[in-house]
Amino acid sequence: MAAELHVELVAADRSVWSGEATLVVARTTSGDIGVMPGHQPLLGVLESGPVTIRTSDGGTVVAAVHGGFISFADNKLSLLAEIAELSDEIDVQRAERALERAKSDADASAERRADVRLRAVANR
Repeated sequence: MAAELHVELVAADRSVWSGEATLVVARTTSGDIGVMPGHQPLLGVLESGPVTIRTSDGGTVVAAVHGGFISFADNKLSLLAEIAELSDEIDVQRAERALERAKSDADASAERRADVRLRAVANR
């Protein structure tokens, strides 16, 4: 059996995903980071972007994450996000409309959120 780490992806309003994984890739203020079992302890600030979780059973979970923190110690990874959505929860047409609306309103923050949601869907 491959080495595993326990992952908790939590948003401000709910637990989004919990389980065993072999690799988690997330975007931090220092750049993209990949965390595997046995990684050095870390604490970082999450940037908006897709988080990819390679599950122990060979599957992939992708979530759109908007801000928060990442912490790893004792083979436990915590992703504490301000907002997080699993890619299969995202309505693509709604996200595309939100992106167009944000572009026409010149709302960079809303544009970034919509873009992250669409990238998460594309990576699932």
